[in-house]
Amino acid sequence: MSPPVLRKFTLALVQLGQVTADKAANLRHARDMVLKAASAATKPNLIVLPECFNSPYGATYFPAYAETIGFSPGSKFQVSTSPSESVKMLSAVAKETSTWLIGGSIPERDPKTNNVYNTCTVYSPAGDLIAMHRKVHLFDIDIPGKITFKESETLTGGETMNYFDTDFARIGLGICYDVRFPELAMISARKGCHMMIYPGAFNLTTGPLHWTILQQARAVDNQIYVAMCSPARDMTAGYHAWGHSMVVDPIVIAEAEHEETIVFAEINPQTLDDARAGIPVTSQRRFDVYPDVSK
Repeated sequence: MSPPVLRKFTLALVQLGQVTADKAANLRHARDMVLKAASAATKPNLIVLPECFNSPYGATYFPAYAETIGFSPGSKFQVSTSPSESVKMLSAVAKETSTWLIGGSIPERDPKTNNVYNTCTVYSPAGDLIAMHRKVHLFDIDIPGKITFKESETLTGGETMNYFDTDFARIGLGICYDVRFPELAMISARKGCHMMIYPGAFNLTTGPLHWTILQQARAVDNQIYVAMCSPARDMTAGYHAWGHSMVVDPIVIAEAEHEETIVFAEINPQTLDDARAGIPVTSQRRFDVYPDVSK
């Protein structure tokens, strides 16, 4: 299917704070912040929540907070029958605000395998769950003296690449560590994605090192927009998020600090048109010399 024509639209990134061990409170607060974003003077067309917005971030928390969703791509999904309280809240607030909503990510349990995934869900303005992405690349790092983290202790990596179409753009999906792997954005762009959006939670070590440059690299490589939506920083939590939710084109056009806030950005198709016309790398690739990874 051909992608929709990119039209000007407004994006809102909710850099959510106050995420605690109380899932019900987390869901209420996330809903309140989506409502706040939707009530802006210029109403956004698309609202994004951060990675693990309904639970603390940590390998020990993922299984305890995991929910069964039951979504199968290509099949009509009845949100009312889903056992996931997070999915029901996200669907309801998308419908209430009549906006597209990327529901950050939540820990998801597959009832068939009992595997736990870090999963992003996407909702139409009618409240329909229309796309899902399971984090493909798990955050397993060891930087001596700074941070050691292994998502693979309790999570399983996803096995598909995913995007969704709106009436204004085709949007590719990734989660946090996925941004470090250029193939995901490259293939998505060649399949017609105008933008990659990654709910993500870099930390105080990896954030200063690579948060901005990775987004700019993906945008420059593919001549697309890129955005990452982080939780707010909470120094009392076990994991300290970097914050700095941002949108790049590849120049940084909007960026938060580290506290709870909402970042708004206008996505303008003229920017991509100018970039692709002036430096036409999308038509200059030499697939006679190297392979097209999207094939």
